[in-house]
Amino acid sequence: QVQLVESGGGLVQPGGSLRLSCAASGVIFSNVAMGWYRRAPGKQRELVASITSGGRTNYADSVQGRFTISRDQSNNTLYLQMDSHNPDDTAVYLCSTGYVLLSNYVGSSWGQGTQVTVSS
Repeated sequence: QVQLVESGGGLVQPGGSLRLSCAASGVIFSNVAMGWYRRAPGKQRELVASITSGGRTNYADSVQGRFTISRDQSNNTLYLQMDSHNPDDTAVYLCSTGYVLLSNYVGSSWGQGTQVTVSS
């Protein structure tokens, strides 16, 4: 049973930074692709960033250059470093495991999410 537990969300001012973490268990971490999604009020769930088991990364245009996804194989943890926040980043951020299909990441399991609110 895959378990994904996110942490690190909170209130941040515009222009500020946050780092999200996702502790994974019940999965061979080094073998799976992983990603971060977000779900904003009134909007569809959006894939923010993904990383393959080999470390290849991909980002949504809306966060390119501001967010960095990384993984630590030694402690089964996925990270999302978020810089230069703007109010459009306000959302629940969800960690996922998944796979790559035709060069696109597809999430198949998700955590409960952590709230990120960007406000002054």
